[in-house]
Amino acid sequence: MRRRIALALLVLPLCACAPKPDTTAQTLGLDCRQPFEAQAAKLTAQPGLKPAPRDYAEPYLYYSSEDGRTSYLITQKGAPGHPAIMMQRAAGGQVKTTGCPYGDKHGYDQLMKYLDGLKTWRR
Repeated sequence: MRRRIALALLVLPLCACAPKPDTTAQTLGLDCRQPFEAQAAKLTAQPGLKPAPRDYAEPYLYYSSEDGRTSYLITQKGAPGHPAIMMQRAAGGQVKTTGCPYGDKHGYDQLMKYLDGLKTWRR
């Protein structure tokens, strides 16, 4: 019994130091060939995706993977460029923003510029 406990105490710290698995490969990418509603439903149904608290003053829904490396923005009625879905992925110290512009191109471009500007924002 003591031997098992001692072995467990040796192995436990090793497990704690193990690198976290890269879940960005597990999150879905965007497929702009899919209709807006179908793609939004598929993305938000992913296991482990966390919705951000809803701000009813903003016409967007935000979702992030548990590790925070993948985020989705889904526009709601009244948002610039609606309907549109944006995705940001962090890897290698960089954040890449992609999206599917289903609606107004000018509004979508504004939204893309806004999201890209957030990448350089510092406190």
